[in-house]
Amino acid sequence: MKICFNNVASWPHAPTIIVNKSPIGDRAINTYIFVNDERCPIEMELTQVQTGILTALINIQRKEERAIKGEEIADMIDRNPGTVRNQMQSLKALRLVEGVPGPKGGYRATADAYEVLDLVTNENEVDVPVSKNGSVVEGVSASKISLVTVMNPNTCNGVVNIIGNAKDFSIGDDIEIGPTPVNKLYIRGSIVGRDDIANRLIFDINKMIAFPKDAVRTVARQAIIIDAETSLRDAARTMLNAKAQEALVEEAGLRCGLINLTDVARAAVDGRTNQAVKEFMSREFLHIDADDLVYNAINKLDDAGADQLVVIDSGVPWGVVSAKDLIRTLIQI
Repeated sequence: MKICFNNVASWPHAPTIIVNKSPIGDRAINTYIFVNDERCPIEMELTQVQTGILTALINIQRKEERAIKGEEIADMIDRNPGTVRNQMQSLKALRLVEGVPGPKGGYRATADAYEVLDLVTNENEVDVPVSKNGSVVEGVSASKISLVTVMNPNTCNGVVNIIGNAKDFSIGDDIEIGPTPVNKLYIRGSIVGRDDIANRLIFDINKMIAFPKDAVRTVARQAIIIDAETSLRDAARTMLNAKAQEALVEEAGLRCGLINLTDVARAAVDGRTNQAVKEFMSREFLHIDADDLVYNAINKLDDAGADQLVVIDSGVPWGVVSAKDLIRTLIQI
């Protein structure tokens, strides 16, 4: 790091300090020096080497949850262990790193280090998966996603900061990020650049989707109710008049089955449309709570290869949500 002292002729008064900033990769930190016992605030810039060491330390520390050896950091950033040890002296002086003595000792990043690198320290944080060429990369999680060139009419690039080793990825790799925990954001693209110092990947965005945080009840349809003793012919007429593909079946005051027009069609082939609905209804069906999220409903349908879910409200079958209903929520703005 480079620091210039101006107005030195004014000492013993506090000097003005100017930081020479490198064009890329540096991080500003606020600290202070003492001049004639007077505490003087200054702003300093981490060098690219220091930024790389600090980023590697945090990434390994988040994964291992222990003190980290200098050799581990050196291995991740392809530096000599002696270089790491030398730079650690400066980082400890800046209170970004603390040393842990003993055979299991090493280095730990402080809360100030997370702030300098614009990382959030949250014990409730969860991993955001990152996949390469169709396979999830173990030990790698996205910590920050930025969209750039959003005004470019021909391309849209993204930058993802990762926890893990950026060197696990190469230019040209297909990348998939997500889902994020709140907005269930998925991004797919191809890597066009890699910043090993800041531990981030630059990629062209090919596809991006975010699922709404809506409850299933906001998109579900209230089902029509048919008595279990109703004939299939009358049940079909009721469903067609209501423009419904399915109906809940009630028997002895309990909604315990599901019948749809496909069931009716199969019975019609055998000439059995005069028989009661209860003979053809499904007593076991996929269901989801009305207050569950649309995202979970989509996953449930996808896992089961099904087309619809019965929606349960306060413990009682109430409605139906289909794959088409859910798709409609994704295309509405």
